[in-house]
Amino acid sequence: MSGKIFDTWQIWAFLSAVFAALTAIFAKVGVGGVSSDLATLIRTIVIVVLLAAIVAATGQFKDIGVIEGQTWLFLLLSGLATGASWFCYFRALKLGPASLVAPIDKLSVVLVAIIAFSFLGERPSMTSWLGIGAITVGALMVALG
Repeated sequence: MSGKIFDTWQIWAFLSAVFAALTAIFAKVGVGGVSSDLATLIRTIVIVVLLAAIVAATGQFKDIGVIEGQTWLFLLLSGLATGASWFCYFRALKLGPASLVAPIDKLSVVLVAIIAFSFLGERPSMTSWLGIGAITVGALMVALG
């Protein structure tokens, strides 16, 4: 572990989980009085403004000219997948309880492991596969229970 706590991927992953949990709760309350599509648009605008400010403040806009074509393609595909995910997530939150929507959404963890294994050559340990299986079973138990 490095000398700075915020230099570890584990801290950032944990913070991501915390903010994802808050996202579900805030979105469930927020989507109550508006269409899920408009709620997703408002959320997206907030994210764009926030990230543009961060990129501008850190001087990273200058790096945009050196991005290669394949990087652009995969970032575009990632953006489209994110948009589709948010569209579906907010629609699900509009229709169902956050405590059931979020666990099903977290099956993405399982799908990432399978896709990373199949296409990226990642090789989780047996212990990791057991954890991935437990996530699957747990999410299904919460959603179907």
